[in-house]
Amino acid sequence: MTTLGTPLSPSATKVMLLGSGELGKEVLIALQRLGVETIAVDRYENAPGQQVAHHARTITMSDPAQLKALIEAERPHLVVPEIEAIATPMLEELEAAGTVRVIPTARAARLTMDREGIRVLAAETLGLPTSPYKFCDSLQELQAAIDGGIGYPCIVKPVMSSSGKGQSKIDGPADVKKAWDYAMAGGRVSHGRVIVEGFIDFDYEITQLTVRAVGADGQIDTQFCEPIGHVQVSGDYVESWQPMAMSTAAIDKSRQIAKAVTDNLGGQGLFGVELFVKGDQVWFSEVSPRPHDTGLVTLCTQHQSEFELHARAILGLPVDTSLRNPGASAVIYGGVDATGIAFDGVDEALRVPGTDLRLFGKPESFVKRRMGVALARAADTDTARANAKLAAGKVKPRLA
Repeated sequence: MTTLGTPLSPSATKVMLLGSGELGKEVLIALQRLGVETIAVDRYENAPGQQVAHHARTITMSDPAQLKALIEAERPHLVVPEIEAIATPMLEELEAAGTVRVIPTARAARLTMDREGIRVLAAETLGLPTSPYKFCDSLQELQAAIDGGIGYPCIVKPVMSSSGKGQSKIDGPADVKKAWDYAMAGGRVSHGRVIVEGFIDFDYEITQLTVRAVGADGQIDTQFCEPIGHVQVSGDYVESWQPMAMSTAAIDKSRQIAKAVTDNLGGQGLFGVELFVKGDQVWFSEVSPRPHDTGLVTLCTQHQSEFELHARAILGLPVDTSLRNPGASAVIYGGVDATGIAFDGVDEALRVPGTDLRLFGKPESFVKRRMGVALARAADTDTARANAKLAAGKVKPRLA
């Protein structure tokens, strides 16, 4: 039996999020609806999640001493990493000492915080199908890896980054140095290491949201959401839709791969498993042990969004992964570099049938920073995608 307390009282169930962007904000809202006391931590003040949490804290989360001091001072029941740039060895230390429980586990947070840990686990430990790859510590090593078998075209990514930052496609020798420099600029933590991947001629990419939650028998049960299709530009998602039409064989393989990875990582919560698909063939790409940006579409498609699923799973509560209706999401970019921008056209966007908006409240805008998302539900994904993009296009960020 799960018991939840009352916020801001001695009985409170306290959850700390490390990273409080737009995804963390939705998790915090889901937790608060269940009466959980929330602590939103980020590297800058007034992050989206900090605007809705009971408590807001601003630290450098990659600094082990700052992270330890904050967790020991706040004493949360659960610590939920929402970004990659965290001092995960300190989380492992605190978890081993019994100070706190890390979601899904401190080991999972460490393995998935960089592409090297999770790729080695998937390809070498679990033997799952992946693209050919090499890790490189210099421009010279990158060129040697490409010449030695990876070939052109290929994809270069920092071992630790998010939302496509630092990721680029190399079509020939002239692109190699540019890709290396871009990866160095885009990594969350600069340690001069990249992964170069051979290009897979896939038909499409999906996100297979996978939930490890306590079942009726008290044991961990794995459940799956309907697959999410998405479009990426330079590694950054720009639209997603659910469900993605797939063959039965491809769905089965996707879920087998997702279960193998998440079983190994363990713990409770929602995982976003990214996969490449061609016909009935499926390759593992990446996994996030938390809600995924492409899963924002679940705010308008599922009975319980990915954020509600994550909140319930980490608290030991039952989950419902069923689809309510088809839908789609489309990103709203900042369009300008400024602080405290305004948004015109919100009313026009919401007149598009079946639409909704999430404006994240980020205090600072950049031209290509994700500042909001348009959501659309419809009888089919084609209509939903068209309406989501139409609505997103009507929202016009501008200088305030």
